[in-house]
Amino acid sequence: MILKNRVAIVTGAGSGIGRAGAAIMAREGAIVAVFDSDAAGASATVEMIERAGGRAEPHVVDVTDDEALGRAINIVAERHGRIDILHNHAGAQVAGTAESVEVAGFDRSWALNVRAVFMGIRYALPIMLAQGMGVILNTSSSSGVLYDREMVAYTTSKHAVIAMTRQMAGDYAKFGIRINAICPGWVDTPFNEPFIAQMGGRKAIESYVANQVPLGRWASVDEIAEPILFLVSDRSSYMTGQILVVDGGETVV
Repeated sequence: MILKNRVAIVTGAGSGIGRAGAAIMAREGAIVAVFDSDAAGASATVEMIERAGGRAEPHVVDVTDDEALGRAINIVAERHGRIDILHNHAGAQVAGTAESVEVAGFDRSWALNVRAVFMGIRYALPIMLAQGMGVILNTSSSSGVLYDREMVAYTTSKHAVIAMTRQMAGDYAKFGIRINAICPGWVDTPFNEPFIAQMGGRKAIESYVANQVPLGRWASVDEIAEPILFLVSDRSSYMTGQILVVDGGETVV
């Protein structure tokens, strides 16, 4: 078990990629704090992990609520004496061009996709600095490295996550803290509903994925979980400030 007894926090772990990432960390021995705004989703993830013999605990947290986020992170640290891994995964997809996107939607995208990542790191850093070590993984997106049609709020936020990852990695490497980002491509989860609706429905998105992705298909959440495990474990011990794109080849086209 490559994460035996390490303490991990995963935000947005109540479904999709976040759930798969939490599960694979638990499989490899981590104690996983499952953060999600949806109580049922958080509980379902914990139950799945425990059925497989892993250890996890649910925390119902709105990561855009600074006080609630800080309180939850401190609870985990006090309960377990440390935080070894923070995976900032919670996010939202907001569709629209500069003219059509609602300003409130743009603000929500920024608050969840960028500011909450910043605040999560800000709260976890003192704990990791005191330990002299820690691993932070931020979820960006393939939309953080390329143009994504009529998705200005989403692409802006995901580009910002990459910039923040690189900046913070440079600032904190000397303290034994590694910070990287993962950029998933097309993963078949409900997260994509805004883009699917914008594209004109399921048939249109299937055609888009088949034509735009060289591998010609969606990824499964498990295919993203494996790179997540790599980035939060000692297998990537000499990596920091790096952006791992897992997109079936879309960004090379």
